[in-house]
Amino acid sequence: MKKFEIQNVKDTRSGFGAGLHELGKTNENVVAMCADLTGSLKMDAFQKDFPERFIQVGIAEANMIGMAAGLTIGGKIPFTGTFANFSTGRVYDQIRQSVAYSGKNVKICASHAGLTLGEDGATHQILEDIGLMKMLPGMTVINPCDYNQTKAATIAIAAHNGPVYLRFGRPAVPNFTPENQVFEIGTALMLNEGSDVSIFATGHLVWKAIEAGHILAEKGINAEIINIHTIKPLDAKAILESVRKTRCVVTAEEHQMNGGLGDSIAQLLSRELPAPLEMVAVNDSFGESGTPDQLMTKYGLDAVNIVAAAEKAIGRKN
Repeated sequence: MKKFEIQNVKDTRSGFGAGLHELGKTNENVVAMCADLTGSLKMDAFQKDFPERFIQVGIAEANMIGMAAGLTIGGKIPFTGTFANFSTGRVYDQIRQSVAYSGKNVKICASHAGLTLGEDGATHQILEDIGLMKMLPGMTVINPCDYNQTKAATIAIAAHNGPVYLRFGRPAVPNFTPENQVFEIGTALMLNEGSDVSIFATGHLVWKAIEAGHILAEKGINAEIINIHTIKPLDAKAILESVRKTRCVVTAEEHQMNGGLGDSIAQLLSRELPAPLEMVAVNDSFGESGTPDQLMTKYGLDAVNIVAAAEKAIGRKN
C-alpha cells in the first residue's frame, strides 16, 4: 500500500478561500457573493483586495442565486458562498429555474457540508445535497478531498462554462495531494493500484479510504483506491477499468446512501458491469449534534467501516 505524506492539516473551506483569492488576481470577471458568512467561507481576502467585485447579500440566499444568474448575462462569473444546507435545500427552486434550466455560468460554492458541520446539529447539516444537485440537468458536481485539491478545483471551475456545485467542509483534515496540481473536472485520480477490491471515495472519506487501505494491506488485501472528486460527470472509464480488475466495489462518502456517489456508481455498474457493491454512507438518517469525529464514527463513516465493507464485498465475489 502506497504511503502518503501529510503536508499539514487544514480545512477545505480555506482551500476555497485561497483559490477564490487567486482568481481575483487573474480573472476580472470573477465576482464573489456571500450570504452573511464571509468569515466562515474564508472569503475575507477576496473581499479585502477586490471590494468592487464582492457583494454581501445578507441572509437572503434565494436573492443571491437570482442575482448571480443575472450577473452572468453581463459576462461575469459569480461565485456564491454559504453553508451547503442553505446553498441547496433552501434555494433549490431558484437554482433549478434561474441557473440550471437556463444554463447560467454560476458557481455554487458550499461549505460546512455533511455531518462534519458538527455541533451545529441536524438542521444545519445536509446529507442530501449531492443528490439534489446531480439530478439537475447540466449541473457539474465536485467534492474535493483536501485543502490543495479544493484550491485547485476552485480555480478550475472558473474556466468551465456552465453551472457548478462545489462542496467542501469545515473541519481540518489531512492535506496530502500535490500543492500545485492542475484540477481536471471529470477525471478520477488513482491513489493506490490494487487487485482485490476497488474503493471509490469522495471528499473527507478519501483520507479514511487511505487509512482503510493500510489496514487491509496488513490483512493481505490489496485495495485499489480511487479519488472520485467529480461526481458529475462521473469518470465511467476509470471506474469500469478498476472493477474489471477487482470484481468488487466499495464506495465511501459523507452523504446519504440514497442519491450520492454510491448511487451513481451502482447505476453505472448495473448497466455495464454488475459486481458486488457495498456503500459506506449515512443510511436514511438525519445527523445530530456532536464533534465531527464522534459523528463520523457513530454514522459509520470511518476506516473501520470501509475495511468491513471491503471484506464483505470480497466475500460476495463469485
